[in-house]
Amino acid sequence: MSAPAPTLSDAEIRDLVLALLDSPDDVAIVQAGHPVLRQQAKDFTGQLSAAELSAFLDLMRAVMHAAPGVGLAAPQLGVPLRLAVLEDQWPIPEEIASERDREPLPYFAVVNPVYHGVGEELAPFYEGCLSVHGLQGVVARHQRVRLDWTTPDSEARSEEFAGWQARIVQHETDHLAGTLYVDKAVTRSLTFNPEYAEYWAAPGIDAARKGLGF
Repeated sequence: MSAPAPTLSDAEIRDLVLALLDSPDDVAIVQAGHPVLRQQAKDFTGQLSAAELSAFLDLMRAVMHAAPGVGLAAPQLGVPLRLAVLEDQWPIPEEIASERDREPLPYFAVVNPVYHGVGEELAPFYEGCLSVHGLQGVVARHQRVRLDWTTPDSEARSEEFAGWQARIVQHETDHLAGTLYVDKAVTRSLTFNPEYAEYWAAPGIDAARKGLGF
């Protein structure tokens, strides 16, 4: 079933963004149940001026860092536009980085992104979401994807990503189609953060598979 179209007009979307920029200290990440998270975001077609777009992406990046997270899509701030910011520079133990094929991802912003799986290999790991507070679940994502997008400066780009970087790309782009990670998660794997930390926070998911039966 396809997600419904957004209900806000272009003018209303711009007004919403300007309101967020006027009160950055009051910006909050919307949570599951908010209708914008279940709508198709609109293609960015110039609803914001270049200066407004730059300021909004800067705000998104600041909110992502404060959360903290490794990606944030515009719908997570209530704005139904196909925009996202991605960055993974958080230090993590070498064992976890190796098991999850996790390498630093320098900051970049994407406009109207689309990804395609490359090859058949899937990688199942736990992931969470800033809009599904306190919960994690195992999602089998493409191990490698090609991402096509436009930069904020209107430059067409295409690049392949693998491992955890590919997971971030897929997670954030899914938000723009009204999809949350829980839609793709193994339901028996779902766990709240304290239980995850106590029982399942291993580099891999073998213990969780055995203990939770998935």
